[in-house]
Amino acid sequence: MIRSRRTAVRTRLRARTVVIAALVLAAVLVCAVLAGAGDLGWRRVLGELVAQVTGGQSPLSAREAAIVWQLRVPRVLLAGLVGAALAMSGATFQGVFRNPLADPYLLGAAAGAGMAATLVVVLTPHAGAWVPPAAFLGAIGGVGLSWLLGRTGGGRPGTGTLLLAGVAVGSFLSAVQTFVQQLRTETIRQVYTWMLGGLNVTGWHEVLVAAPYIGLAAVVLCLSGRLLDVLSLGDAEAASLGLHPARVRLLLLAAASLATAAAVSVSGLIGFVGIVVPHVVRLLAGGSYRVVLPLSLLGGAAFLIAADQVARTVMPGELPLGVVTAFAGAPFFVAVLRSSREKVS
Repeated sequence: MIRSRRTAVRTRLRARTVVIAALVLAAVLVCAVLAGAGDLGWRRVLGELVAQVTGGQSPLSAREAAIVWQLRVPRVLLAGLVGAALAMSGATFQGVFRNPLADPYLLGAAAGAGMAATLVVVLTPHAGAWVPPAAFLGAIGGVGLSWLLGRTGGGRPGTGTLLLAGVAVGSFLSAVQTFVQQLRTETIRQVYTWMLGGLNVTGWHEVLVAAPYIGLAAVVLCLSGRLLDVLSLGDAEAASLGLHPARVRLLLLAAASLATAAAVSVSGLIGFVGIVVPHVVRLLAGGSYRVVLPLSLLGGAAFLIAADQVARTVMPGELPLGVVTAFAGAPFFVAVLRSSREKVS
């Protein structure tokens, strides 16, 4: 009886934990808005924020206020959306495939987005506005191809078959991307700049485009924590509890892929967020997906906002965001890999 009570406590999302995570996210968000590449002074920016809330006099000029509200705030919010999407998707993929090293790009989303973005850059060099929608469609297409390839044997694909299909599709689409790049070698730098990831925001357009897709996926995934917990018991046990494992996996993979595609379309390829954040959440708050998924949403947003702040302020020229997350995530990935091997052995 005592053991069951402890288990129930570990799988329950405590209000105190959510409040702490939300306060951390709010603090990171405010700090990112206050400090930026433009030397406006954090006190003056804080005065602008207070003035907007209270209706008082702002210490900023109209141009400086535009920098805050049309550049900084949208970029910070977009970083939060992308980080939340990648972290939740990573946690979902790890649960569905029962693999602690699974990431949001596992089913060909990255390769599909990269190929589509490359096609746009090569075929229409001056139509940069078409890159995000093309990347979104490419990511969805890559996942769709993986699903279709996984079904070639008939019936619903299992997780192992789907995983192998994703690897095959990703390799094929990456080869197509490399071939297309060679058609116009002068575009290689532009393509790789996009692939390294970044948040080049010039207004609210990117936020408004990505938010509905990421929001819908986040609602579905946050409400599916119990389903993932049941799936972790095994298909036979899940079926005995009234669940249809194949249908649940399809729903979860579709929602996670939608969130990944939306994130990739506005940020390029940003690695390690989907691995680092869910594992940190598990270490701090427990392994139940009813806890991991909502806290990964908050933690992923805070992590990428902080990483983007480093990317745009640590050097006179802005660093690619993917480089910053790789510096932070690669050592953590090695630690997770080593831990997984020790558990297997």
